[in-house]
Amino acid sequence: MREQSGLGGSQLARALGVSAAQVTQMENGKTSVNVDRLRSFAAACKCINPPLIEALEAMVRDRSKGWWEKHRGAVPDGVLENAEFEKTSRELMLWLLTHMPGPCQTFNYASAVFGRVFPPLPQHELEARTAFRMQRKAELRRSPKPLTFFIYESVLWTRFGGTAVLKEQLSSLLEDSELPWMTIRVVPFDIETFPGPAENLTYSFGAVPELDTVERESSHGPEYLDAVSELASYRAIFERTEASALSEDDSRDLIRKIARNL
Repeated sequence: MREQSGLGGSQLARALGVSAAQVTQMENGKTSVNVDRLRSFAAACKCINPPLIEALEAMVRDRSKGWWEKHRGAVPDGVLENAEFEKTSRELMLWLLTHMPGPCQTFNYASAVFGRVFPPLPQHELEARTAFRMQRKAELRRSPKPLTFFIYESVLWTRFGGTAVLKEQLSSLLEDSELPWMTIRVVPFDIETFPGPAENLTYSFGAVPELDTVERESSHGPEYLDAVSELASYRAIFERTEASALSEDDSRDLIRKIARNL
């Protein structure tokens, strides 16, 4: 909102009667903002976008703690942020290059994925992360929202936990593909060019387009991107990926074929 207005942090701080540091903390979610402060913020930025302001007000009014808070201290903060990211999204679209979608992972597969972390996790941390992944999966199914997964074919062949675990995972993935709110499409090897980036991506559709966010996985944890130019770029990437992906029925056929050949 501030960037769209062309105001610098110091300029907005003067308009609000606060310090530049406080403006930064508000923008980064490091300090709470009430509805009155939000409206003052919007007025100072000359924002005349009622849907955006209403969506932000709804977020400010929701003071309830998420289910993930009881896991704070047991799993990394970045993992907690993933759960909050999913909760606040209206719809999610993912590109998977390294492993199965988290919301589709079986217990054994998830445990095997976390077991590949180097240096190895202590057993109690491995169990905590696996349990958290399973609860994230359960919470998404308790309050389903549209989920679209574009999965690169190599993921379907990668045997986290061994052949038996992968077969169980592929069977579960086929069941999930029949859910009315879940779309699973495979990007096969035999396409002309590699369509996506070299990391896993999640595009979160917010209550209004201005609240869309991209999560990009990295070895240092998730990165969140929300600049207008970045969002446009990643939407184009997903459009290209969609054009390269098999249909849902053809994707199921390929998953079955791979499962038979394991």
